[in-house]
Amino acid sequence: MPQHFLKCSRARTLSIRQVARMDEAAARDLFQKLRWPDRDGEPECPHCGHGRCYTIRTRNTFKCASCRRGFSVTSGTIFHSHKLKLRDYLLVIALFMNAVKGVSALQISRDVDISYKAAFVLLHKLREAVDDARADMKVRGEVEIDGAYFGGHRRPANQGREGARPAPKSEKRCILAAVSRTGGTVTAVVSSENGKDVLEFVRRRVGQADTVYADEHPSYDALHARFEMKRINHRWSYSENGANTNGAESFFSRMRRGEIGQYHRPSGRYLDRYAAEMAYRSDRRRVDNGAVVYEVTEMALAHPMSRTWKGYWQKRAPGHHATAA
Repeated sequence: MPQHFLKCSRARTLSIRQVARMDEAAARDLFQKLRWPDRDGEPECPHCGHGRCYTIRTRNTFKCASCRRGFSVTSGTIFHSHKLKLRDYLLVIALFMNAVKGVSALQISRDVDISYKAAFVLLHKLREAVDDARADMKVRGEVEIDGAYFGGHRRPANQGREGARPAPKSEKRCILAAVSRTGGTVTAVVSSENGKDVLEFVRRRVGQADTVYADEHPSYDALHARFEMKRINHRWSYSENGANTNGAESFFSRMRRGEIGQYHRPSGRYLDRYAAEMAYRSDRRRVDNGAVVYEVTEMALAHPMSRTWKGYWQKRAPGHHATAA
């Protein structure tokens, strides 16, 4: 019997030890190659796009020969105005992506010796970069679609002498997932599993689908007008004549493990980012870890300064604008 991919040496191409032993110069060279891959790491001005730049070695920065403005390898990215060493950012990304079911900000804080706030913001910036890089992605072919509820917490009712108290309103929200059987997962967060949101989600994230598989929930009835549908009644079976949503259920099981074991009732305000993170992990689960770490780093360096987390250090709520990144 052949060995499972995740257990063989081909799945392990980058270790935490390799990153920890990397010096700052090597990390900077790697960041340059990942930010400007078409130029083999040669800098390009982020202000005017000019390709001829001077290197200021005493400050590890560059100066554009055209607009004469200075910049660094992280200027205009989610690492803009960074305080940590580049090696430490690469170490956080490696720890983040090596964790199969996700990793908590508190654990990153302890492993890298940074504050919890810094770890929390950095991980959310990485999720934002991954989510935005996949924003235009659509699934095609044979597509499974399903929904499940995550986040929030509902305490059990108090059955004291004065009777049961009314349970507080649940903060759980529904994650819709469309999973292609040939590869690819897209998600959306809605208030509940309903026909209107399902149609909008399918319009935006499902392309030319040969067959759509769903369960018997009435929210998916309207899809019969657009696709060839196969439905499965989970009261009687999990799969019948090829009709099942096992791929979507597998994604939700990974999401549930991350919620229970790492993130512990993630806030509905950030649930879309957590869902995008898990969708990316699910799609790249058969890719070696070194390629995944470099890919996420490239996404982060290609992403502009975060608008959601900009100004977090000035005590502003996420989403407000500020002058510092």
